[in-house]
Amino acid sequence: MCRNIKTLFNFDPPATELEIRDASLQFVRKLSGFNVPSKANAEAFDRAVAEVAASARVLIASLVTTAEPKLREVEAERARARSAARFGPRP
Repeated sequence: MCRNIKTLFNFDPPATELEIRDASLQFVRKLSGFNVPSKANAEAFDRAVAEVAASARVLIASLVTTAEPKLREVEAERARARSAARFGPRP
C-alpha cells in the first residue's frame, strides 16, 4: 500500500490538497491494516486521515531546499519508464 505514497515536496506546481489527502489516506490504511474501516472505526480512521494530512501540510510548508522544483511531467515520464522497464510496455 505505501508504495502508492508519492513525494509531495518541491514540485512545480505544488502538491494539491487532494494529493496530500490521498497520501495521508494510504498512510493511515497501512498503519491500521484497514482498506475500508468498519462503522465502529470509521470516525477514528477519518480523524487520523485529517490529522496526518494537517501534519503533512505543515511539514511541506516548513521544509526548505536550494534545489530547483521538480517538474511533474518529467517525474511522471521517469515513473512510466521505470514501470515499462520493470513490467514491459503497456498495450
